[in-house]
Formats: sequence, C-alpha cells, structure tokens
Amino acid sequence: MINRRRFLGVGAVTALALLAGCTGGAGGDTAASGDFSGEVKGDITVLTNRTDLVNTTLPELAKKFEAKYPGTKVTFEGVTNYEEDVTTQLGSGDYGDVLLIPTAVALDQYPRFFEPLGTAEELKAEYRFTAPGVFEGKGYGLSLGGVAKGFVVNKRIWAQAGITVPPKTPEEFLAGLTAVAEKTDAIPYYTNYKDGWPLSEWNTHRAVLADPEINEKFPADANPWQPGKIQYLTDGLLFDVVNRKLSEPDPLTTNWESSKPMLATGKTASMLLGSWAVPQVQDAARTAGVNPDDIAFWPFPYQVGGRFHAATDGDKLAAVSKASKNKATAKAFLDWYVNESGWSAGQQAIPAALNQPLPPGLQRFTDAGVELIEAPAAVTNAGKEDQIIKESEIDLKGDIYRQKLVDIARGAAKGTKDSYFAELNKRWSEAQQRVMK
Repeated sequence: MINRRRFLGVGAVTALALLAGCTGGAGGDTAASGDFSGEVKGDITVLTNRTDLVNTTLPELAKKFEAKYPGTKVTFEGVTNYEEDVTTQLGSGDYGDVLLIPTAVALDQYPRFFEPLGTAEELKAEYRFTAPGVFEGKGYGLSLGGVAKGFVVNKRIWAQAGITVPPKTPEEFLAGLTAVAEKTDAIPYYTNYKDGWPLSEWNTHRAVLADPEINEKFPADANPWQPGKIQYLTDGLLFDVVNRKLSEPDPLTTNWESSKPMLATGKTASMLLGSWAVPQVQDAARTAGVNPDDIAFWPFPYQVGGRFHAATDGDKLAAVSKASKNKATAKAFLDWYVNESGWSAGQQAIPAALNQPLPPGLQRFTDAGVELIEAPAAVTNAGKEDQIIKESEIDLKGDIYRQKLVDIARGAAKGTKDSYFAELNKRWSEAQQRVMK
C-alpha cells in the first residue's frame, strides 16, 4: 500500500522487539507535558519515509524553519523500510528527535518512547485527529494532516453524461454510471480489484449514517449485512456497480498506477478512494497534458437529514522523541510543521490545526453540503470489532471478501448478493456472539 496517501509514513510490523532492551526512557511521568524548556537552537533529526522528498521538498521546509529560528539545523533522514527500521531504532534508543509513531508501538508504550505534548483536552481544543495518540489523559502525537472519504471523479466525463452535481442516493449514482456508459467512451467505475487494497476503502464510510456512536455500536450488531445497515449499503452498492457491468470488463488486470492516468484523462470516470488521491490523479493529468481541474471529489451517495456526511481520518502521528537531546527545538519544529509550514495545504489535506482553512478541493467538497465527521473510536466495545473479524475470518478492513463479492457480481463465482450477504451475516453473527457474550 505504499502508493496510498502518505505524509511521512505507513506500514505495520511486530512490536515484540519493543518489549525488551529499549533505552528510550521509562514511563510513569506525571507531568501533562514534557520538559521543552530551553533555547530553540542546535541540530535536530527528523525521521521520514518520504525518501522521494528528502532531497527536494523537505530540505526547503527545513530552510524555512531555520530562517525563523536562526542557529538551528534540521536534517531529514529518509528511511525506506520505515516501520521495520524505526521500530528497531526505538529499541536501541537512537531514533531521531522528531518522528512518526510506528504502527508497531502499542498505545501503553507511548510514554516510554515519546514526550507528552499536553493533556487530551488541551490538544483536542487546538487540533484534529489527536485521539489515537492519547494514553491516560495525555497526548503524545500530532497528525500532519487528514483526509476525507468519497469518490474521486472526472467531472468532465460525468458532465458529458449529464450529471454535474453529486448523486444523492445509491440509485442516482447507479443511474449516473449508466449514463456515463451510454453517453461516453469511459469505463464508469474502476474497482482496482487486482491490487486489492482499494477495495478496503469501501469499509471507511460509516460516517454517512451521521451516527457519532457508529464505531461503538458496530460490534454490537450481529447482522451488519441487512437492509438499512452500513455493510448492506456500501457492499451492496459495490455489488450492483459490478453486476450491472458498470466497472472495468476484466478486474483481474487492473493496475493502481495506471488507473490514475486513466481517470485523469477520462478513460475511466470514478473510483472510491480518499481525498488523498485527488492530488495524485491531478498530477497524472498534468503529466498527460490535460486539465487537472477535471478531477473532483464527491461524497458517498447517501444523505441523512438532507445532507451528505463523510468520514475524516488523520494520518500518522508525529511525536517528539523521549531520547532527544534537543527537545526544545524538536517541539518547536513539530509545532511549526503542523501550524505554519503549509505542509498539509501542499498535500491538499485536512489541516490538523483547527484554526486553519480547508484546502480548496475539500472546501468545495464541504460547500456542496458535506459535513465532515471524525467518529470517535469505540470505548466500551474497544477491540471487539477486531476480535469478531478474527473469529469470523471476514477481513472487513481488507479486500479478500470484497474480491469474492466482485467475483459473484460479475458471474465468476457462484451465488447472489442475497446469498452472499446471508453467508456473511451468519459467519459474523456466530463470531459476534462468542466475542460479545
């Protein structure tokens, strides 16, 4: 999934190496914030997996910080195998001054490796996407930006089909795809079946129900593939798109990298992704010599109370190393990066700082009547959903069962939408009863 949205890093590895031999300091501090006293000067190292930018964009950002704080020097250290290598570095105690928190680090290990940045309440009052970094009332990381969930579309092609505003219902969306098929030469929808991971994006749209407790309620639902439920809504739309032959004719040959110029030039009309994909497709348009403004971002076709709703999701959290010998400068850099560098705007991302405006593309998204929702994680049922996924062997957050869904829809596997949803409900329900008893 290296080609998906990435501001400074993605991935996952085992955390076993963190449980012994670490020298990054011990937890148990009572202060709500780390000791960042001292003059902002001297050298710091920032770990990044954006190896493609360590000789271009990132040094330019470093120069801007150094200009604001004379006497400082920022070095970006590119790490190709970010998750594995940085996890190893955590165990050694040598992991730079500012870094993205690797997926492998368990939340209760945050105090061991990272400095607290303030109380949960203090950070929430100033920033989005802080909740994943909170442990025992303290926040340990700031997101470098966030994304919204929806459809990346070529609005020029949709306009040729007679649709200039986002469809409000699944039926309207299917009718729009049908019009694209009939009135243009474009493939209406592109699944990216072969790469697999784009199908997991269909699991990121619970916010369309406008229920702030959806993540808490979901594990308590034994039959999420019933009419009116979120899995029936999302997976049902995917099934219908494929079943009505509104997607690519041979999903076994799809390719993520080539799908971007296809969408950019109008060979395809739409893909369900996140707003992170918009600048990538627009870059493909520029490379192809076509208008990048043809690329737009539309909400999932479902409304509650006459409004669209879209989930937002923060990227990795950046933290100050507990092992840093220059924490004052490290903290100043993290604050500057999130609040002043313009990084999120350059990525067309939702800024982490609440006082910053949305980038133009997402501003148009909300101006079209879309409410952005950051649904809280489950508390009472924390971890239950992952347990049900494991017990049921339905990779809800992955792509395997959705590939089978596509296969059934296109006639390459036995079954119907109703029979497959009944099977999924049965497996999920049996696992859910074991987990929630």
